[in-house]
Amino acid sequence: MEGLLVHFLVLSLLSLLLGGLCQEDAAVYIVTMKQPPAVHYNDELKRFGSSGISYGDSETFNILNKTRNYSRTNSNYSSYLIRLQNSLLRRAFRGERYLKLYSYHYLINGFAVFITSQQAEKLSRRHEVANVLLDFSVRTATTHTPEFLGLPQGAWVQEGGPEVAGEGIVIGFIDTGIDPTHPSFSDYLSVNRYPIPHHFSGICEVTKDFPAGSCNRKLVGARHFAASAITRGIFNATLDHASPLDGDGHGTHTASIAAGNHGIPVVVSGHRFGNASGMAPRAHIAVYKALYKSFGGFAADVVAAIDQAAQDGVDIISLSITPNRRPLGVATFFNPIDMSLLNAVKAGIFVVQAAGNTGPSPKSVSSFSPWIFTVGASAHDRIYSNHLVLGNNLKISGVGLAPGTDGDLMYPLIAATHALTNETTDANDMYLAECQDSSLLNKDLTKGKLLVCSYSIRFVLGLSSIKQALQSAKNVSAVGVIFYMDPFVIGFQLNPTPMHMPGLIIPSPDDSKIFLKYYNSSLMRGKDSKTIIKFRGVAKILGGLKANYSISAPKVMYYSARGPDPEDNSLVDADILKPNLIAPGNFIWSAWSSLGTDSAEFQGEKFAMISGTSMAAPHVAGLAALIKQKYPNFSPSAIGSALSTTATVYGKQGSPIMAQRAYSNPDSNMSPATPFDMGSGFVNATAALNPGLILNSGYDNFLSFLCGINGSAPVVLNYTGHNCKISTMMGSDLNIPSVTISLLNQSRTVMRRVSNIANDEHYSVSWSAPFGVSVSVSPTQFFIASGQQQNLTIVLGSTMNSTSASFGGIGLYGNLGHKLFIPLSVISKTKHKATLTRKRC
Repeated sequence: MEGLLVHFLVLSLLSLLLGGLCQEDAAVYIVTMKQPPAVHYNDELKRFGSSGISYGDSETFNILNKTRNYSRTNSNYSSYLIRLQNSLLRRAFRGERYLKLYSYHYLINGFAVFITSQQAEKLSRRHEVANVLLDFSVRTATTHTPEFLGLPQGAWVQEGGPEVAGEGIVIGFIDTGIDPTHPSFSDYLSVNRYPIPHHFSGICEVTKDFPAGSCNRKLVGARHFAASAITRGIFNATLDHASPLDGDGHGTHTASIAAGNHGIPVVVSGHRFGNASGMAPRAHIAVYKALYKSFGGFAADVVAAIDQAAQDGVDIISLSITPNRRPLGVATFFNPIDMSLLNAVKAGIFVVQAAGNTGPSPKSVSSFSPWIFTVGASAHDRIYSNHLVLGNNLKISGVGLAPGTDGDLMYPLIAATHALTNETTDANDMYLAECQDSSLLNKDLTKGKLLVCSYSIRFVLGLSSIKQALQSAKNVSAVGVIFYMDPFVIGFQLNPTPMHMPGLIIPSPDDSKIFLKYYNSSLMRGKDSKTIIKFRGVAKILGGLKANYSISAPKVMYYSARGPDPEDNSLVDADILKPNLIAPGNFIWSAWSSLGTDSAEFQGEKFAMISGTSMAAPHVAGLAALIKQKYPNFSPSAIGSALSTTATVYGKQGSPIMAQRAYSNPDSNMSPATPFDMGSGFVNATAALNPGLILNSGYDNFLSFLCGINGSAPVVLNYTGHNCKISTMMGSDLNIPSVTISLLNQSRTVMRRVSNIANDEHYSVSWSAPFGVSVSVSPTQFFIASGQQQNLTIVLGSTMNSTSASFGGIGLYGNLGHKLFIPLSVISKTKHKATLTRKRC
């Protein structure tokens, strides 16, 4: 990892070192030389016994002197090879510029050098050189959502592999900034030409903590926006960093999920967890920092960031942010952020936004508008779990990226409150149970035992930390740490926490009670029932460093915000489906800022595993880049259609996707997910690249929709300069890949128009009707030529009076294998004609 960072810093000096060298022509070459490497030299020593090989300033070998110290000779010989390599480069490129990256001398004798193709040809003609080869990439397993989404065998293959996946596409991130030194954002891994897209014109701010050279061909732009925060007097330039530098970690994490480099080793607390890759590892990144650790952000700064991103020419905007409260006014859609994003869509920019982490209650979604692609969070199939085995053979599951205890040995248990020094007075103090101060613990009691600590609300608030407890355990010679959950910590999801020693957190309060019951019952007390004579409870920890893979994924996480979409602050339902779909958002490995403090467990690490819809949105942003790369003329709504109509509503085993319904024991409170939980379903990366048919809506359609909202004309004029004409368009009339009706008063007819972007194809149409609703779709079969359009007429009728939402769907099946699904959602149903309480004009 350190080597990667060093070479990133080296490459930041390329502009100075290479001068007039054409960087588009320049590339990394691996050069091998004819003289043997050091390992061969050692073989020669062994073969000749006491004889040695002499080396000096000449380039010939002579068997002359005896060599007695093999290791020293190896070092000297390696130095000699490096001198020969440097001499060759100086003589071959007299007066020319080049950059040597590596010296190879042990297993091969050669070097890696950044040069032009003409210089490579010149090297290949030198008599000392054995081979000159353009650098190449190697593929390794990713961590892990690219595998779960089928990218290595599917979408990446269609794009030509991870070496080109997303190339030419710029994703703009409105977030907390970026750590430019992270290898996930380096461009030195590039083998082929990797020019900055011509359509992008952004700049890279240069500050003391974001110096010149921070940007490159991968990270093509970086700015920060904080005027509103500065005006309010709450911006601390030292803590918040008046630059694009990420002092939080969130922005680095999201950027890496979408477009981080392929094959970057994930090493945390000294443990290796595979390799990381973004969804579109060849896409470019532009950062617009508008959020900060100490105070969050303000709409004025966010809108300025969005505006600048659109001016710079980004292709996609990823927003892992949501408003703190539902917008006031005529409708939720009319707020500065959503309206600025409407204009971004007009400019051809696809906009992705996190649904919010306020689930699982209905109407909790915080991304409202139909022109924004809203993403909820699901689990994927990778699980890190460790277990605690008690002396009575009871097994309790836990979390913790930690090694296990040695073998089958059982170790005595001791609670921190039972291991206090004589000077410690109040054993009932919450702080003492949390193992935060080793000076309060009696080392003679804790040595060789498993230290038992409380995980209280103070950990959630950042007042206590796992790292400090681990340090305390180390200081008092404990063999490991077990954290039990305080019963007051409810509804808080624990990220698997890295630990450098055997450790485990029991996340369930109920399991914690079982553990404490065993521990307390095993204590041997004196006659006064207070003094502990012996600690008889024992346990061992089974490590949690190895991933397991579940067959139940995906499932909608309890925190993922839900629909239906609230049209206004009184929670009247909109005829818009939210979220649009779900993507992996739970326990996601991704890059972490060296200054990141957002997740205390990973402070100081290069990678972090965190959860939220913030992690789900950039997955979709990266996949959108793959679609944009394949279909450069797709409109934003066409990209959204390709993602939505190809999503799946089934899990890995073919059963319906489930949704968690409660904070407490969420896996015990699940039921089949509805479109208000998961939108169109779980994203299918490979199918989205070949949707067959798309549904398209443009800026004018969205304006007509906004003008159809009662009392909206003045607001539309203020935001867009557009004078509303009479409009009766409702959300259900938009040509989007879903049909949502908040109030079905007897019947309603809606139209959908599909466009064929594939070959000529015959389609058949089938549907399932929501409960209490009759549905008919015409035509039921049609032929559509490539490039042509087909209208679908959908008639829905109420068969009962009900205020309970019900769901169905329309399936389109092509004879060439294309499959599309359009979800149907109807909330209130009125069988007999009723007076509408909402007027539209």
